Parts: sequence; structure tokens; C-alpha cells
Amino acid sequence: MVELFKTGAYYVNGELIPDDGNAESKLSHMGITVTKDEAVKNTMAYGILEAHNTSGNMDNLKIKFDCMASHDITYVGIIQTASASGMEKFPIPYVLTNCHNSLCAVGGTINEDDHMFGLSAAKKYGGIYVPAHQAVIHQYMREMMSGCGKMILGSDSHTRYGALGTMAIGEGGGELAKQLLCQTYDVARPDVIGIYLTGKPEPYVGPQDIALAIIGAVFENGYVKNKVMEFIGDGIEGLGVEYRNGIDVMTTETTCLSSVWTTDDKVKEYYAAHGRAEDYRKLEPKNGAYYNGIVYVDLSKVKPMIAMPFHPSNTYTIDELNSNLMDILDEVEKKAVKTIDNPDIKFELKSKVRNGKLYVDQGVIAGCAGGTYDNICDVADILDGQTIGADDFALSVYPSSQPTFMSLVENGSIFKLMQAGATVRSAFCGPCFGAGDVPGNQGLSIRHSTRNFPNREGSKPGNGQIAGVALMDARSIAATAVNKGYLTPANEIDVNFSKPKYFFNKSVYDNRVYFGYGKADTSLELKYGPNIKPWPEMSPLTDNLLLKVASLITDPVTTTDELIPSGETSSYRSNPLGLAEFTLSRKDPNYVPAAKAVQVAEKARIKGQCPAEAFAEIAEITDTIKSKFDINRNNTGVGSTIFAVKPGDGSAREQAASCQKVLGGWANIANEYATKRYRSNLINWGMLPFLLNGDLPFENGDYIFIPDVAKGITEKKSEFTAFVVKKGEMKEFTLKMGDLTDDERKIILAGCLINYNKNLAKNK
Repeated sequence: MVELFKTGAYYVNGELIPDDGNAESKLSHMGITVTKDEAVKNTMAYGILEAHNTSGNMDNLKIKFDCMASHDITYVGIIQTASASGMEKFPIPYVLTNCHNSLCAVGGTINEDDHMFGLSAAKKYGGIYVPAHQAVIHQYMREMMSGCGKMILGSDSHTRYGALGTMAIGEGGGELAKQLLCQTYDVARPDVIGIYLTGKPEPYVGPQDIALAIIGAVFENGYVKNKVMEFIGDGIEGLGVEYRNGIDVMTTETTCLSSVWTTDDKVKEYYAAHGRAEDYRKLEPKNGAYYNGIVYVDLSKVKPMIAMPFHPSNTYTIDELNSNLMDILDEVEKKAVKTIDNPDIKFELKSKVRNGKLYVDQGVIAGCAGGTYDNICDVADILDGQTIGADDFALSVYPSSQPTFMSLVENGSIFKLMQAGATVRSAFCGPCFGAGDVPGNQGLSIRHSTRNFPNREGSKPGNGQIAGVALMDARSIAATAVNKGYLTPANEIDVNFSKPKYFFNKSVYDNRVYFGYGKADTSLELKYGPNIKPWPEMSPLTDNLLLKVASLITDPVTTTDELIPSGETSSYRSNPLGLAEFTLSRKDPNYVPAAKAVQVAEKARIKGQCPAEAFAEIAEITDTIKSKFDINRNNTGVGSTIFAVKPGDGSAREQAASCQKVLGGWANIANEYATKRYRSNLINWGMLPFLLNGDLPFENGDYIFIPDVAKGITEKKSEFTAFVVKKGEMKEFTLKMGDLTDDERKIILAGCLINYNKNLAKNK
């Protein structure tokens, strides 16, 4: 059902011509004369990037976006960073939604205090403020801010509006702060991968099924990593716009950079229905476009899918799972042991099999992926006249916006859901990151949401609590609900989908959303709650670095949720030092005390004191180094680093990096970085994104000395000599550095983005 081309391909008259050595001859016979260098310019992505690039060089892009979006666990830090750097007003439309900490259930008043900060910021700087429960961030951006040919930047990894002809990118807060300061998003021009859709899906196959089939085929091999996925092919015309949105938002889980789809009359109707007909234009690749790879998807062959714990790429068809139940569950359990990496925790699934059938404890349909109008209408049709039962299984449904909710009320879908026993809630992203509908210990939840990483559903392995999430399409979740929790693909349910027409009612937003773009009132004061704290002072990069390895993670992939947990810790994301206490807490509880211990030496250095006197552990280390290098408190910073094989998969939250920084982190060392956004987060917080090939030359707790590191950054070196300092000896090894832009080098040298912008202001 999904095939990956081994070569690139040309796209001519709707046909794919593989770049197999005979392509030029075939193109000539078709009357197409184009070189590959010219053909890459014929993609939709190239045209959109070119229109937003300010560098004058399409190989090295400097992008300015049309608008931006943040939610209530990211916008406080972004606005504080930009304000500290000299921002006076928002230069582009900036939407502040309140869909993550909207329950205000943890930490006293601190969540609502963040909301009040957000509203005051929208008034002071000229922003758009969407109150809690009105819409999840991405549904609002689809409904109100997308546009064909536009580019949108969001501080949430699932910032994806490609099905609406909008190239959107999810990044850490530092990149949004740059846009607020009229700076640019700098990236090498990405390759473009054609996602060729053909055929028509069966009625019981939903967008999550298509998305999981694609993710399962491309994640592990990195086929689309940091590239643009461009959706083309005759299969698109048979998909509704919300269906396309449901596939598109999940492209984040492939680790691609962005996405864009061809647009048609259905997209035109979508914009018109939302009162924004002027934001539509036809998008399609020019004839003879060249793609660096092709993902060929026969929609007619996709079956109901499931992504088992603990990753969206851990995919099976539901039929395959049910047919090989015990073997697959055993395999999943073995993978879980490696992922959880806690001998005191046993994640167990086979006990959920009764009479040869797998029973789940909970179903959730929510957020930007699951809570769309079309999904919920189909679920209501499946549940119409049925009951989910009064036993263990529970079902919750979260419409993605109040306009969506209103239309579902008007057409009777909400009545059908509630009568069947489902709980219907307001727009909220909580189930996606572990703050809503948390299952019990050892529970298994099936969800039409975006992720199923460990603890995304709210469990705390460090506290002896563990549960699992399997991702499924809403239709198969509803089928499972009809069968009282027995895992059931939607094709086993007899139903006629009514497909009621959607009517968008904008009055909800007219009555509740504060639209202040272009109306900044700089005389107003920001409203600060007691939990909202400024960033601590951060020192510039020193000539040399002495780093203690404070954590060593050997998992194949480390998610941002493992670097800084989601869930209730989100309440502290406006308090850098408070949040930092949770860093790696569910992965390596020893990290925080180890990092804080060595940070004592750096704090002493900054005060002009002797680091070795403040932290006696490094006295022998520095004595060894001094036998070969001239180091002192003025030229050598002291801090910590972590090693992880492949860190940064998942969320765009910059706190995964900033928390390390405020604890004294100077660098990460990795075999590779899972996403561009995590690497960018490190850089924006003044941390060096080192790469290491081959076997590890150090152990957890070892010290690493890197001489002339600032000089190496200044001179654009790609390799750095480093030493493991241990037992009076210095063992040399090499650290590498990927490409850095000139501005990124200056940010690292300054110590962080805030310092960089303060330096710019001083030099004006």
C-alpha cells in the first residue's frame, strides 16, 4: 500500500518518471526539455519558499513568515525573550491560543495567570488572543489564518496546514522570537519528496489510517527527515478537506520539515465556507517538477491501522495484530522494556487478551488530528443507537473548536455520542500530551491523537505508574467502543455514513477572540502572575569548556518528552528554574542533581571565585588539564552535557533545551539529532550541538575538556579536538559540528539568543 522510490522522479502530466537513467529520453518523447536543476524549481514548495526567502540565495534560505501561532505553554517564554531583546510590537499576526493548560487544574492560579499574561500581551503588542476552550491551536489556524501560498510558523511541532496550501513549520520558541524581532528563519533549502496518492480509500478507512501507513514506511529510515512532503496525485480529489487535514497534521511524526498539497475546488469551498474566499488560489506543481524521492500510496489498499506503544511508527494493520496477537504483543512488550529503561516497571499487555481477543480500557478522539467535524460525524453514525457499556471501557470525544462543536450539536451528532455513553468535552489538547483522560496504571488507551510516546498519556514511570497509548483512527475506535473495548477495525461494523454538511459559524470567534493585530498599545503593562519568572542571566561562550557528562542515554531515539516531561510540568513552563527541576526526571532522575552540582563551579567562576574551590570534585581534573593547557577562570567555562544517540524527536518545545541551559548545560553530544527544531533549540539557548561518530570514548560522570572551542566556532571549524580527563590522564577524541549559519555562530558565542539580541541593540 506504500512504496518508497529508490530514486527521485519527474512529475509530468500527472505521471511519475523515475530518475533511473532513462528519464531524459522519456521526457524528450513527452515533449519536455528540462534539466534536473531547473526541474526542482517546479515544485509547489520551491515557489512558496522562494516567495518568502529574503536571502537572494535559494540554497541558503532566510524566511519571513506571514503569521505565527503559540499556545499557553510556549507563548510566555517567547514573548519574554522577544521583549527582553527589544521588541515593541508584533510585526506580523501572532495568534495566542489557550488549549494546553486550559483546564487550570494544576498549580493553583498559575495556568490562568499565564492566560492573563497572554491577553495583556495581545493588547500591548497587538496580537490575537483565543481564550481557553474556544479552539485547539491548529484548528483555529486552519479556520482563520491559513491561506494558499502562505507560510506559518508555530511553537508546536504539529504546525501543519499543508492540505490548505499553506507551508507551516513547527519550531522552538527561539525561532518565533526571531520573527518577532524582524529576523529570519535560516535553513538550507530542503529536498522535496513527492507523496503520490492514488486510488480511493474504503469508507471505513480514515485519515489516521493513511497517516500511520505512511509514518510506518518512512520514519525509521529517515526517508523524509527535514524535507518537505509535497502531496500530489489523482487520489487527492477523492478526499475531503478535513480528511486531508487529518493526514497532513501527522506528517510531523515522519520528522519532515513541512508539507504542502495541491489545492482544488474542495479547498476553494473550504475557504469560502469560512468567509475567506480571497485566501484560496490553485496550487499545483509545474509540469516537469522534480522530486528527490517518492512515497507512492495506493489509498485503496490501506486497511485500518494501529500504532502500538510507544511510537507512531510502530505500526500494524489491526487485522494483522488480531491474527498474530500474542506474538505481536510479546514483541511490543520487549520493545517497551528498552524504551522505559526501568527494571522496576513492567509494562504488560498480554493479560488484556480474553478469549483470544484484545480488550482496551479507553478510547479518546481529540485534538488537531482526531477532533475534526468529519471524524466525529462518522463516529456518531457508528455509535448511533449503540452503547459503549457500563464496564471498564470509556470513550471521550473532544471537538477541535467551538464552531465545530456547534455544528455537531446542530446536526445531532453530539446527542448520538452522549446517548451511547461517550463523554463529550470542549476543545483541549490535553489527551495528546498527558493532561486529560489519563488511563489507570497498566491501562491501554486507543486514541485518535498525534503521539503515543511513553508518559504522553499521563503516567509517571518514575513513580511506578505506566500506561500505554495505541494510535488508531476515530472510526476503528468507535467500532471498538461498540464492542465494549474489544479491539475492532471499522470494516467489521455495518454502518451507513450520513456525511452531514458542515456549516461554519464564526460568531463564536467574533464574540470571544480578541483581535488586536495592528492595534498595539505600548502604554499598557503586562500582567505577571507569581509563577512567571524571567530568564536567568547567561554568560557568553568561553575560550575553553570543561563539561561533566551528567547523563548518558543509549536509547535509539530520545523524545523531547523524555528530556522535559509533558503533563503537569506544563504548568511550570513560565518559570525557567522551576521547570528545570523536572529535566529528564522520567528518564534519568540523577541528571538534575548532577548538573546542579557542577553548576556550582560555574557560578563561582562568574563571581570571580575559584571554580575548584567551590566544587572540589574538579580540582584534580583542572590540575591534569593545566599540565598541558593554560586554563583559568577567565578563559574556561565549567558546566554539563548530556549524550544521547538521537535526541529531539517529537515536540518543538524549546524547554527541552532551555532547561538544560539554566542548569548549566553547555552542549549536547549525539550521533545525530532527530529533528532540526531540537538542534535549533540548542543553538538558540547557546548550547553546542556536537556530533560524535563511533564508539563512546567517555562514560557517564566523566569530564570532557574542549580547548579553543570559541575560536573553532568563530573560524567555522567542523571538527573539534576534545579530551576525556580521567585519573590524571587526557584521552583525545574528536567532536564534529554540522553546518551553522553566521547568525547561529554569533548566538552560540553570545551564550544565547537573548544575549545575541542585546549585543545587536548595543551596537546600533
